[in-house]
Amino acid sequence: MSVSLDDLPLRDDLRGKIPYGAPQAALPIALNVNENTHPVPEEVADDILDSLALALREVNRYPDREFVALRESFADYLGHGVTTEQVWAANGSNEVLQHVLQAFAGPGRRAFGFAPTYSMYPLLTNGTGAEWVAGRREPDFTITPDDAASQVAEAEPDVVFLCAPNNPTGTPLGLDVIEAVYDATQGIVVVDEAYQEFAPHEERSALTLLADRPRLVVSRTMSKAFAFAGARVGYLAADPAVVDALRLVRLPYHLSALTQAAALAALRHAPVMLRMVDEIVAQRDRMSATLEALGYEPFESWTNFVLFGGVEDPGATWQALYDQGVLIRDVGLPGCLRVTAGTEEETTAFLEALASVDSRP
Repeated sequence: MSVSLDDLPLRDDLRGKIPYGAPQAALPIALNVNENTHPVPEEVADDILDSLALALREVNRYPDREFVALRESFADYLGHGVTTEQVWAANGSNEVLQHVLQAFAGPGRRAFGFAPTYSMYPLLTNGTGAEWVAGRREPDFTITPDDAASQVAEAEPDVVFLCAPNNPTGTPLGLDVIEAVYDATQGIVVVDEAYQEFAPHEERSALTLLADRPRLVVSRTMSKAFAFAGARVGYLAADPAVVDALRLVRLPYHLSALTQAAALAALRHAPVMLRMVDEIVAQRDRMSATLEALGYEPFESWTNFVLFGGVEDPGATWQALYDQGVLIRDVGLPGCLRVTAGTEEETTAFLEALASVDSRP
């Protein structure tokens, strides 16, 4: 006998919820989930394979529960005086954020973010039994320090998520907004810098704000700049006391020996991996310029993707591109679509396909 969710003793607060999902299809040009579409360079892949082979010899043993070597490597990569004791990591930044919510949110507590923003924030929040509160952005998706502080003070959240730069809009977030939000709450403030490596080189990271701010957390991922989406490695920097709190909720040995070995090998080649970032940024900027020339309205982006407006029927345009073998993302914003900056060839294929579709008002 088959049953549905309605027949199971599911938590009441999860009834009616929809799981995270993005369309997956074996199309020639897949630019819908903000992956780094460049393959891992051969020299890096060879080192990763060698490291995995060594780790396999001891895979019968549990991995280092504290993953000290990996935390040391992340601290060295981040710089800004970040120490090993300030670093935490997990299986993708989603699990890192889940740990934060498990430790500082949960039933009877509240998390807050400025919508539209990363769609996993409310899902992770609801998954821990906490309440999600969505704040407002300006029509161009920016946030001002005064308005941000006012909204946060009114909501009184236990955890605040600041996506910097923002997903799905690509919008930059000034450090003055982060400072204002921090001062407006007694809760944990998470600055999600998943796309920070794609921001202009001269722009400061929220890592520069960590000193004397024990409730500030800066999260990163290896999925984007390091082309490591399939490896699932995320990490954060925060006060050592925050890291101690996350130990209370993590599963035992949550980072496998193979994950640790692969991430360490990739970090050894950080300069090689990051050279791809400059190529992606060049394609992102080319994409924005061409979209504007075609009559669309690309929003400013400091990420590896572009959100563009001026689309008369996003669903029809998405389908027309799909039919030409190009997969992008309809994120549900009126008159908008989002596309990842890929290789030069992928970017060309997208732009040529879009030019053949008359989807402007």
